[in-house]
Amino acid sequence: MLKIDSHQHFWKFDPVRDSWIDESMSVIQKDFFPEDLEPVLKANGIDGCVIVQSDQSEAENHFQIANADKHEFIKGVVGWVNLSASNIEERLAYFSQFKKLKGFRHVLQGEPQRDFMLNPEFLNGISLLNKYNFTYDILVFPDQLKFAKQFAEKFPEHRFVIDHIAKPFIKDNILEGWKEDMEAIAEHKNVYCKISGMVTEAKWDSWKKNDFYPYMDVVANAFGTDRVMFGSDWPVCLVAAQYGEVLDIVKDYFSGYSDAEKEKVFGGNAIEFYSL
Repeated sequence: MLKIDSHQHFWKFDPVRDSWIDESMSVIQKDFFPEDLEPVLKANGIDGCVIVQSDQSEAENHFQIANADKHEFIKGVVGWVNLSASNIEERLAYFSQFKKLKGFRHVLQGEPQRDFMLNPEFLNGISLLNKYNFTYDILVFPDQLKFAKQFAEKFPEHRFVIDHIAKPFIKDNILEGWKEDMEAIAEHKNVYCKISGMVTEAKWDSWKKNDFYPYMDVVANAFGTDRVMFGSDWPVCLVAAQYGEVLDIVKDYFSGYSDAEKEKVFGGNAIEFYSL
């Protein structure tokens, strides 16, 4: 079974477009391309990866599709499209020609309207994804999980995955609220979860592996090993940890699981979910 990193990014750094990468994240205020990641994946025994959008533009799709077409180790792309647009079906039909483009993501966590995902126009766009065999990555903060559950309920046949375990407050050791909401959304069997983005929600310079275990307990128990997948969130993770450290957190947690279960977490589930 191939080992797959289900979540990472590439960008040509633009300080205006990428203003979310502020001075506290200066270590990633630079370009990150496939040539930078490939040796890191090889060194860590990872066979391939899924690129996820960081810029909300169709130009981002073409940039990442070009990266994927050029590099065999890039197995899939999660892009962006304006799901609320009146011409959304036309855009989905257009993007369906690109075989490595597997799905889409909108930065819901950044929307001032916290239940943006329940807007009729957005729901219309989501309703069309299955027709073109596209997945959807749910990027939310804990306060939006209750809306994400309502959202997922509307589309029982669609494939959804929660990014970064919905970004709980790891540095403050808070599980309350997030735990119950994750357990609730996990009841929907079409919703998966990426075990990714955890180190950036912890204390960047002083985290310990066992800081993450209570959160991983919740996710593993709620979703089971059939619906969780490892993701590094490279290069964003570099503000708090090296790639190998991120991988080791998840590897160590699942060390007591069967080989079959580990194969799912570290590749099989991503391959199935994204049709890689």
